[in-house]
Amino acid sequence: MFKLGRSRQPYAVNGEIKNKLKFHQESGDPDISVPGTPIIRKDLEDGILGEANADGSIYLSNKSMPGSLQERYTLKHEMIHAKDMKKSPNKLSYEDDYIRYNGRTYPRKNIKGKDMILDVEKGKWKEAGSHDFPWEKDANNI
Repeated sequence: MFKLGRSRQPYAVNGEIKNKLKFHQESGDPDISVPGTPIIRKDLEDGILGEANADGSIYLSNKSMPGSLQERYTLKHEMIHAKDMKKSPNKLSYEDDYIRYNGRTYPRKNIKGKDMILDVEKGKWKEAGSHDFPWEKDANNI
């Protein structure tokens, strides 16, 4: 399963602006990162192979074998999400409480500990990464 990451915007602590980005600590895997898109291997939730983040980075699961067909497919899929987010906020953008795709907003929230998104066409909540969402269908067309 693939899914979009969580919001990583600046925040304040005791009046000092901080940033959730950690490129100084996680500069990405030099074997697969491309300029402007750090690829970072890390532990992800069970069943999640990759995440495209609004900061331009991509997380790949440590459980994927480096260089495998599965990892290459996951990377291509997440690169489509990253490209869509860079292209325009109207193409694809997200925050913790919504995903916006082609100008349409899909509410997002945690339900029983799972990242869920409202399928506005069907009026049903579905787990993030569901292949039914239009941004996932587009990214699976590779």
